Amino acid sequence: MQGMGDGNCPYQFNFEPETFKVGDLISYRVPSLGDFPFVAEIMAVHDDYIEIMSPDDPEKWMRATREARPVVSDEEALG
Repeated sequence: MQGMGDGNCPYQFNFEPETFKVGDLISYRVPSLGDFPFVAEIMAVHDDYIEIMSPDDPEKWMRATREARPVVSDEEALG
């Protein structure tokens, strides 16, 4: 992938919850997996949560918290 290993991330993430919109890429976390970053696209924005889709499984949408690095529950992510 372009940019790998040189300190540059190949993705442009939105880390500002107040500006989240459909189509933004975010970096999310799963509690049982520590601070390991995952990439997802925002599919819907609500007042207190967002719905995201992992590029690995477009059929699976997950509910995530609406914060700078959203959290997806273990049940949603791993279930």
